[in-house]
Amino acid sequence: MLPSKVVRHKTGRFLPVILAGLILAACSGQGPQTSTVNIQGPVTANSAYYLQQAQQSSDDSKTDWQLLAVRALLKEGKYPEATQQLSQLPQQLSETQQQESLLLKAQLLIAQQKIQDAQPLLAAVKTSALSQDQLARFYSLQIASAQGRPSLSLLRTYIAQEPLLKGTDHQGNIDATWQALTQMSPQEASNLVINADENVLQGWLDLLNVWRTNAQDAEMLKSAIKDWQTRYPQNPAAKTLPTQLSQVQNYTKASTSIIALLLPLNGQAQVFANAIQKGFNDAKNGVATPTAQPAAAQPAAADATASATPANSAAVVGSASDPISAPQQQAAGTTQQPAATTQQAPAQPAATESASNAQIKVYDTSSQPIQQVMQQAQQDGATLVVGPLLKSNVEQVANSQTPLNVLALNEPEKIQNHPNICYFALSPEDEARDAAHHIWEQGKRQPLLLVPRSGLGNRVTNAFAQEWQTLGGGTVMQQRFGSTSELKQGINSGAGISLSGTPVNAAPAASQGVSIAGLTIPAPQQSTPEVVSPSSANSGGAVDSVYIVSTQDELQLIKPMITMRTGSRSNIALYASSRSAQAGAGPDFRLEMEGLQFSDIPLLSGSNPGLMQQTSKSFNNDYSLVRLYAMGMDAWTLANHFNQMRQAPGFTLDGNTGKLSADTDCVINRKLTWNQYRRGEIAPVN
Repeated sequence: MLPSKVVRHKTGRFLPVILAGLILAACSGQGPQTSTVNIQGPVTANSAYYLQQAQQSSDDSKTDWQLLAVRALLKEGKYPEATQQLSQLPQQLSETQQQESLLLKAQLLIAQQKIQDAQPLLAAVKTSALSQDQLARFYSLQIASAQGRPSLSLLRTYIAQEPLLKGTDHQGNIDATWQALTQMSPQEASNLVINADENVLQGWLDLLNVWRTNAQDAEMLKSAIKDWQTRYPQNPAAKTLPTQLSQVQNYTKASTSIIALLLPLNGQAQVFANAIQKGFNDAKNGVATPTAQPAAAQPAAADATASATPANSAAVVGSASDPISAPQQQAAGTTQQPAATTQQAPAQPAATESASNAQIKVYDTSSQPIQQVMQQAQQDGATLVVGPLLKSNVEQVANSQTPLNVLALNEPEKIQNHPNICYFALSPEDEARDAAHHIWEQGKRQPLLLVPRSGLGNRVTNAFAQEWQTLGGGTVMQQRFGSTSELKQGINSGAGISLSGTPVNAAPAASQGVSIAGLTIPAPQQSTPEVVSPSSANSGGAVDSVYIVSTQDELQLIKPMITMRTGSRSNIALYASSRSAQAGAGPDFRLEMEGLQFSDIPLLSGSNPGLMQQTSKSFNNDYSLVRLYAMGMDAWTLANHFNQMRQAPGFTLDGNTGKLSADTDCVINRKLTWNQYRRGEIAPVN
C-alpha cells in the first residue's frame, strides 16, 4: 500500500505546477507576436479582403494587411483610397515594412505622373532587403519612371530584371529591351560606354548592329541573327528572341502579281479617290518613286509618328464624324458586280522591281457593299488589296477576317492587329503627335494649343497632349477659336489673343496600364477636352510655344492677333500644321508669317521640285489633293514591300508623304518636314 500512497501524493504535488505553466503560456499568447502575413510576395486577393483583415487584426499583422491592401488598391486603380491607407500607417515600421512602404509610395506617385517625386523614394530603397518579387517590382518602377526614354541606365535595369521574370512578363522584358535599343540613334548607341564585364549588354548592342546592318535584306537578316545566336548562346535574347526578330524567321515575300485597288469612284469622295489613283498609277509607271532605306539611316520607328493632313479631305482620311464619312451618292445598279479595270505595270526601278509584272485591278467601293467588293477581288485572284479609303469600310474589312493581304488607306477608330493588315492614312492626329515631338526637341516646355472649336480641334488636342505627356511634358494648355467672322471681330476690336487657356485633361497615349512582374499601374481615366473660347479661358501660366491648327485664311488673322498682345519681339515660338499651307501664299503673306514654323509632306517641301510643280499644276494648286496624290505614290511602294514592313523590323521608307515606318500593329507612321518663314522666303528648319 505504501507505494500507491506515495504515487498519489506526488501526483497531487505536481498538478499546481502544470496549471501554472498552462496559465503562463496563455498569458504569453496575448503579448506581441511576429506577423505571419507575407508582404514580400504577390497579392492574390482584392482590396476589400485585405481591408477586412486589417480591420479585424489588432496585433502587428494589421500593418502588413494594410500594406497588402494598398497594393491591391493600386492594382485596381483606386488611388485616393490607396493614399488614405498609406497615410494611416503607423510611424514605427519594421525594416521589411519600411521597404514595402517605399515601393508603394513610389508606385502611387508614378501612377499619378509625379515622376520626380517618386525618384528619391526609389533611390532610398535597399535592394539587398527585397525579396525576388519585390526586386522585380522595384525594377518595374524604375523602368516606368524612365517614361520610355532610352538610356544606358534603362538598358541595365531591363537586364537586371530579366532573370526575375517568367512567361509573358519575361517576353515583355525582352521586347521592351529591344524597343529601348532601337529607339536609340546609331550615334547614341555607338557612344555608350559599358564595363568590360557587361557581357549581356555587349551582346544586345551587337544584336542591334546586326539588325541595322542587315535590315534591308530579310534573308541576310535571318542568317545574321542565327550567327549572332551562335556567338552569344547565353544571352537572354539568344534563347528568347524579341518578337520583332522572331518574325523574321518566318519572313516570305508577299505576292503582288494581282493588286486590287479599292476606291470610291462615285459620290463626294470621288475627287479624293481620283488623286490617290493618279499617284498610284504614276508610281507604278516609275514617276519619282521613293526608295526603301536601311534602318540604320533612319530614326527609330517610335520617333516617326507624324502625318500630313489634307485641308479639304479630313472627311475621307479623318474621323467618321466628319461631313463626308461615306459616299453620299451611290452608283446605279448596286446589285451588279463591281467594275474592275486591269492595268499592266511596266518594268520598275529598284524600289518597285518586285512589282514589274503586277496587274492592277481597280474596284469601285461606292457601287456595292465592301464585303462583296472584297469577295469579288478574291475571286478575281487578287493577292494584295490596297484600300479601302473610307473609315467605315476599313473597319468592316478589319472585322471580316479576310485571308488577303490588305494595305488599308485609313485607320479604324480602334486599331486591330491582324498579321495580314497594315494601315496607311493621313490624319491630323498623327501630325499633332509629330508636332509634339518637334516642339519638345526645340526645348519648349509650356505649349498652348490654338485649335478650332470643333471635332477636329478635340482630336488634335487629345493627340498632342497625350504625346506630350509620354515625352515627359506636363499639362498642355488649350484655347479654342470660332469662325473667321469671329476672328475678324476680335482683330477689329483690338482685343487680340491673350495666349492663355485651360488645361487639357488627357491621359498619356502610352498609358494603357503597366502590368509586369506583379506590378500593375492602371491607366488614368481619359476624358474629352473641354471646349472653351478665348474669352472664357483661364490663365495657365507662362507660355513659350503655340501650336496653331487653322486654315490659311484663319492664320492670316490669328498671327496678327497674337502680335497685338505679345508684341513683335516676343520670344514665344509659333508653329502651324499643314492645314494652313496652301497655294497662293504671296510675299506679303510670307512676310507677315515671319518666324512661324509649319509642317508638311516632303513633296510639298521641295524634296522633288520638278514633280511638285507638275503635280500642283495638274491639281490646280490644290495642295490637299497633292497630298493625296503623294499618298497614292507611297501606297504603291508600300504595297510592293508589304511583308517586309509587316514582318521584318527596321523597314523604313523616304516617302513623298514623310519618312515612313511601321509600328507593331503595322500602322504606317510618318515624320514630316518642318519649314519656317524667313524674310519673305520659306526655308527648312535646322
